Amino acid sequence: MPDLTFAVEGVEVVEFVAVPTLAFQVRVTNLDPEEEIHTVVLRCQIQLDAVRRRYTSEEQERLVELFGEPARWGSSLRSTLWTHTTLVVPPFHGTTVVSMPVPCSFDFSVAATKYFAGLQTGDVPLLFLFSGTTFYAAADGVLQVAPISWDREARFRLLVDLWKRMMDTYYPNSVWLRVSRDLFDELSRYKVSKGLAGWDQVLESFLAESRDTLVKA
Repeated sequence: MPDLTFAVEGVEVVEFVAVPTLAFQVRVTNLDPEEEIHTVVLRCQIQLDAVRRRYTSEEQERLVELFGEPARWGSSLRSTLWTHTTLVVPPFHGTTVVSMPVPCSFDFSVAATKYFAGLQTGDVPLLFLFSGTTFYAAADGVLQVAPISWDREARFRLLVDLWKRMMDTYYPNSVWLRVSRDLFDELSRYKVSKGLAGWDQVLESFLAESRDTLVKA
């Protein structure tokens, strides 16, 4: 029966796709190099292993929304789910390297986006948890099915600069904010009533009015 192990060997930005996407290079190795693997339906959970890096004081301030005040980080700093993905590994003997695409959200209501954006430099410790099903040929040639052991995992450190460059490529000098439909409708009416050209101008107008109110108070 196959005994598979996994290692993440690299990552690159996928160009010319609909959403920002990273492709992780995953090496899959079977303990028995002669065993014929027909295919692997691979599932992967990726976690941001936040406790495995140090943070500057500015990064701590930017991550308060996720982990609370830095004084509490001894108990509140924890691993955070980034995403799930599924991959079909083609036939191989012994070992193979496959590209695992991971779409990346830039929605600032998503915890992973807040985490990435809160970091200035360095790297992001990632934990890959693998599961799935292996289809292989038994000694008599009959197709067999085996689950992937639940304890299969791999670690990798993703450069913060790589993530930032990717987002700058897809969303130059901009970010995504999600608001409720009622609030959007209200903002739209305000935009029309003020004759504003874009959403930046709407927010700038609100901020200006807020500053004026504070000064008068």
